[in-house]
Amino acid sequence: MDKIPITRPGYEKLKKDLEYMKRVAVPENIRAIEEARGHGDISENAEYAAAKERQSFIQGKIQELENNLASSKVIDLENLTDERIVFGSIVTIVDAETEERTTYQLVGPFESDIQQNKISVTSPIGKGLIGKEVGDEVRVKTPRGMRILEIADIRVDHGKQRE
Repeated sequence: MDKIPITRPGYEKLKKDLEYMKRVAVPENIRAIEEARGHGDISENAEYAAAKERQSFIQGKIQELENNLASSKVIDLENLTDERIVFGSIVTIVDAETEERTTYQLVGPFESDIQQNKISVTSPIGKGLIGKEVGDEVRVKTPRGMRILEIADIRVDHGKQRE
């Protein structure tokens, strides 16, 4: 199986999320199940059913996080340059049609978060940007249709990016 790239902060966040699920969410859910059992007949107990459903969700999330951590490969951002777009680059693009400027960091799929302007290198835009330089024009097919993007700036954070 190919390893999936991830930044150090992204990897640490996955570890922190897993730790939270194991040390906080599981014990809280166990208490909720026990409390619901104490209310009598569990066959018609909505609290019990909800707690058991949450238990299933928590176990699934723990398994997902463990699998993500196991299949991740931390990429060192210390030696990045701002000459070409690579994993970890912070890129400012300009949409040719709307002239809207947007800045994204290219990260792995486990840490992509559009709210934080982190997009996956496996997304249509991420794939289109890899290897490009400032001034290059990129045609990218997105769910919203074909977009033409110009690379306005490439920055690097040398591994000190925020989580």
